[in-house]
Order: sequence, then C-alpha cells, then structure tokens
Amino acid sequence: MIEVKGNIWDYKKADFICITTNGDVNRKNEAVMGRGVALQAKQRYKHIATILASHITLYGNHVSLIIESEVYNNIISFPVKHHWYEKANLDLIRISAIELLVLIKKYNSDIIFVLPKPGCGNGQLKWEEVKSVISFLPDNVHIIDL
Repeated sequence: MIEVKGNIWDYKKADFICITTNGDVNRKNEAVMGRGVALQAKQRYKHIATILASHITLYGNHVSLIIESEVYNNIISFPVKHHWYEKANLDLIRISAIELLVLIKKYNSDIIFVLPKPGCGNGQLKWEEVKSVISFLPDNVHIIDL
C-alpha cells in the first residue's frame, strides 16, 4: 500500500474508490451512511444507500463492489464498524482488508484502489494501529489522507 494526500473524489489515479461503511440497515431499507466518506458517497450517488443495504442484507457486512461503472467511479464498501454508533473495530478492518485483497486479485495489477485511512476519522482509531493490521495490502492500494 502507498500513502498519498488528496481528496478521494478528485484522485485521478483511482479506478476503484473504497468507502468505509458499517453493517446497519434502517427501516427504509437503506444502509446507514451518515458521516465521512460514506455520507459523501450517498450525496453523490442517488441510490447507493439502497444498493449497499441490499448487499448487507444478502451477504452480511463484507467488502462488496456496490457500483461498477465506466462513466462514474467504481465504488467498493469497506466495513470498519458493525454498527454506525460504535468505534471502528480493528478485527473487522483486518478482515475487510483480506476481503479487499481477494477482490484485488481478480483485476490487473495496474488497477488502483483508493481507500481513506479506515476507521481513523469517525471510527476514532489511530492510523498507526490500523496501518499495522492492513500493511499487507499491495502497492496498487493507495491510502489517502484527506
């Protein structure tokens, strides 16, 4: 993995944008996307909360390709919390990184995946502790510092 600075939505090298998420679905059958990069994605993509909720309902709180597009950014969910109100969970972040690695292996190594520092904003974790559990990610994963 490579650490970079910038805005995740303006990062020109990104083929896939990973958004940090939780496993909650509300009464409207929408994923709870109330803060951070998840909220930004919800504001940019009209039906993303419903699409993510479907993935969570069908497959659980796992890494998922939720938008695949040749026109817009490809969006991947990267779970960092089980519930929106909790602190981010290091074990879940490690599992999400492993699941992302499996997904990455399906693509050409030139494909760039960009991910905010998972669990380090609203998740309240320190980057050094998170970095230690995801350091195995390959160099085509760019960790962006917002």
